[in-house]
Amino acid sequence: MIVDGDILDRILPQVMKPARYTGGEWNSVIKDWDEAQIKVALAYPDVYEVGMSNLALMILYDLLNTQEAVLAERVYAPWVDMEQAMRNAGLPLYSLETRHPLSEFDLIGFTLPYELNYTNVLNMLDLAQIPVLAAERTDGHPLVIGGGGATTNAEPLADFFDLFVIGEGEEVLLELLQVYGEWGAADKGNFLSHAAELEGVYVPSLYEVQYNEDGTVSEVRPRLPRGKPMVTKRIVDTLPPAPTKVVVPYVEAIHDRAMIEIQRGCTQGCRYCQAGMIYRPLRERPLDEIVDTADQLLASTGYEELSLVSLSSCNYTRIENLVKTLLARHGQNYTSISLPSLRIDSFSVELAKMFQGTRKTGLTFAPEAGSQRLRNVINKVINDEDILT
Repeated sequence: MIVDGDILDRILPQVMKPARYTGGEWNSVIKDWDEAQIKVALAYPDVYEVGMSNLALMILYDLLNTQEAVLAERVYAPWVDMEQAMRNAGLPLYSLETRHPLSEFDLIGFTLPYELNYTNVLNMLDLAQIPVLAAERTDGHPLVIGGGGATTNAEPLADFFDLFVIGEGEEVLLELLQVYGEWGAADKGNFLSHAAELEGVYVPSLYEVQYNEDGTVSEVRPRLPRGKPMVTKRIVDTLPPAPTKVVVPYVEAIHDRAMIEIQRGCTQGCRYCQAGMIYRPLRERPLDEIVDTADQLLASTGYEELSLVSLSSCNYTRIENLVKTLLARHGQNYTSISLPSLRIDSFSVELAKMFQGTRKTGLTFAPEAGSQRLRNVINKVINDEDILT
């Protein structure tokens, strides 16, 4: 049963940016609810503008909705005014595509990029009228799954999630849905025990954690034979095709542009960088594939800015050739190319010249420290001469 539209019609004119909560955006996917065998809510525990800028959620949304038996819809954390209005009206948190309450989905998958999002997860579950603690949920409740960079250490959230995907999710998520199709709908316990056999899947209820007197973890051991002694992160050997028809928001997103992941991983080893460690090894997307994706992505969205996403865009092997090709194909349409996270020591004068005369864009450099001594300490191998150049 979808949420009451009459109540929403009364609430939305009273809150900031009501388009955050209406759905119906360009390129959003609406499938037949009754025909779908597995219903997945992709949840981002932050406001709409932030969640709509998250490339990982775009990738999973595209991936799941290409599966015939699967329906995937989105949900974000409401701003405080909308949350209060929903609580006052007794409205549960709902998906944007069909406005079904989260409690009616089979699985809720939270993307967790940052630790500061943790408390929003609990608030969203409570607003969805779903028990926060995994131990209090029954077979009639959705399974709650977590993934993303902030679950590399999943233990702080272990009491609230049924399982975690450790590492990259494109392959293991489809494997999980296959296991769910065999076991999950009838028996949550059976599903979790079989899911635990998949590489990269951590099921907290199958493990016992022992602590030292100072609160640090002394040992984590499986309760059942199906629990692996050690859960290793999942790595995708070859980057899957990038999405070409992403949802275009009605509200301006934090990163309001088309995005293509040109490579994943990094080889630099800066000592402070979590992402550089957890997304290893380095994998590049072929240049021709990036160009074809850019053509389709810009045509399907109407964006006038294309971001070449990577932890260090300049370290892409053929970056100058790539930028030159994209500007030749789309520069005449006043499309700008942006390069986030640039390393000063690998950014060339030739590359800078390519951006002259094009639409205004941004180049983000990260020296990270104000002195050579500190840069050496954190393994940021650039010097003052690089910065001045």
